[in-house]
Amino acid sequence: MTAKANGTGRSGRRPGQSGARQAILDAARTRFSEAGFDKTSIRGVAAAAGVDPALVHHYFGTKQQLFAAVVDLPVDPEATLKLIDAAPLDELGPTLLRAVATVWDSPAGPGLIAAVRTLLGGNDPELARTFLLEVVLERVRLRIATPADDGRKRIALVASQMIGALVARKIVGVEPLASMPIPELVAAVGPTVQRYLTGVVEPG
Repeated sequence: MTAKANGTGRSGRRPGQSGARQAILDAARTRFSEAGFDKTSIRGVAAAAGVDPALVHHYFGTKQQLFAAVVDLPVDPEATLKLIDAAPLDELGPTLLRAVATVWDSPAGPGLIAAVRTLLGGNDPELARTFLLEVVLERVRLRIATPADDGRKRIALVASQMIGALVARKIVGVEPLASMPIPELVAAVGPTVQRYLTGVVEPG
C-alpha cells in the first residue's frame, strides 16, 4: 500500500486535519454498513466526515481502496479481481479459488486472515456481507447473470464454499486441507465452485 493510501504521505495535506483520516474511516464504515459498496460514494463519505472529497482521495485513493482500509485488508483486492476477470467463463470457478488461495498463502496471508477473523467475529455482519458479495464476488455475478437468473443464489453458494475452505484451511487447520498444495486444492474444490457458477442449481 502506498504512502498516499495509508495516509502517511504529506503532499497536499491540509492544515488542521489531523483527525480527518479517522473521521473518513468512521464515516466510510457507517456508510458501507448501511448502504453497501455500490450505493456508497466518495462524495457521500466526505459529506458525512465533514471534509472535501479530494481529501478522501488523498488519503485512500479509490472507493475500493477506502473499503480495504475500512476492513483493514493488507492487500488491494483489485489485483486478484483482475485475474478473475480475465478467466474464461468455463474456468471461472477454479481460477477464483486459485487466485484467492494464492493470496491466503502469500506473505500478506496472516494479515488477511486477521482481517477476515475480525469481519466474521465482529459486531458488523453487514460489513462482512458487503465485502464478500459486493467487493469480492459482484463482478463474478455480473459475468454469470442472465435474464432468467441474476446469479445471486449462485454467488451465495460460492461464498459458502469459499468461506468453508478458508476457515478449514487457515483458521481451524483441518488436515489434510490445511497443508494441501494449491493445485490439489483447486483440483478438488474448483469443480464444485464452477458448478455453482455455471452448472445446474436446484431452484429455490
